[in-house]
Amino acid sequence: MGEEFNASQPIYQQIVARICRQIVREEIKPGEKLPSVREMAVQSGVNPNTIQRVYSELERMNIVEARRGQGSFVTENLEELERLRVQLKVEYIGEFVRNMKEMGFSPSEIIEGIQDYLKQEE
Repeated sequence: MGEEFNASQPIYQQIVARICRQIVREEIKPGEKLPSVREMAVQSGVNPNTIQRVYSELERMNIVEARRGQGSFVTENLEELERLRVQLKVEYIGEFVRNMKEMGFSPSEIIEGIQDYLKQEE
């Protein structure tokens, strides 16, 4: 059971990122209850303390709300969810552009490459 983790980044951060992607893709909907800490720990194959840290981080980011005695729920604040969506877009584009520049591509080559790729996708 469990999942594969990248050794270069703390596991809790990888799980936070995975949950954020699931929320942005609407695999987990606004207002939806997340699994309990124990359930998520078993699903992920990690220590419950790691999941507690994940949920605390998601709360700090205003993405998840803890409701006393009920569990943790994805926020229904659409502004926060849109902020998360934009933040992920900027992070992914930034990583992509840095990689392309490291390979020696100019901004115009990167833009042209993206336009060509998107045309092929249509």
